[in-house]
Amino acid sequence: MSLASVPIELPSVAAATLPAVYIEARAALAKCWRVDECKDWADKAQAMASYARQSKDEGLYKVALRIQARAIRRCGELYKEIAPSVGGSPTHATNAADGTSRQKAAAEAGLSARQANTALRLASVPESDFESQVESGTPPTVSSLAEQGTRKRPAPLVDLEGILPEDFQVATYAFGAVDEFCRRTEGLDVNQAVRGLKSREKVAACSNIAIAKSRLIALEAELCTPTKI
Repeated sequence: MSLASVPIELPSVAAATLPAVYIEARAALAKCWRVDECKDWADKAQAMASYARQSKDEGLYKVALRIQARAIRRCGELYKEIAPSVGGSPTHATNAADGTSRQKAAAEAGLSARQANTALRLASVPESDFESQVESGTPPTVSSLAEQGTRKRPAPLVDLEGILPEDFQVATYAFGAVDEFCRRTEGLDVNQAVRGLKSREKVAACSNIAIAKSRLIALEAELCTPTKI
């Protein structure tokens, strides 16, 4: 998905299959190497989030938050590659490769000083913390993530009881997704949900259901046998 294929006419984005939009946007952002490209993604995601709030589309809103956070973090990562100002003189702070100062790079990308600082703060959030929060059922806002990039990491608030932090993170994400699905589909009218699908969406939906089913079966086999409980 190129940047041009995410139009600002948001209803057309909202009509797309959200998992596909997010997966392709995430892949494209990982390949971005210019600050202005990342800012374009962030701006469009912000507009998408605004549209989702107005239309009360929770699914689209969460996708927009995730894309916006990733775009701004990637912007901060690229920004960090440029040497900071030396002796208070931005013109002397340059990227050895292209002679671009941070101040110049921010200006050319249309970033204000506040936006540049926000991007740097997001890039300072530990990757494991960033990933677990952005991929959670309730992704945080950019402002919330930026606050975390300005403070030292607190001591863990949860006693993991010997569980490895990376295992705890994966378990939280996996079973949080299962919990969210159960809550969101409580009282679901299955027939109505199927009727609401467009023809081109049915194949993708069936594929996703098959994938979800196989993963749930694997989780059940590993977790719910008598010897595992």
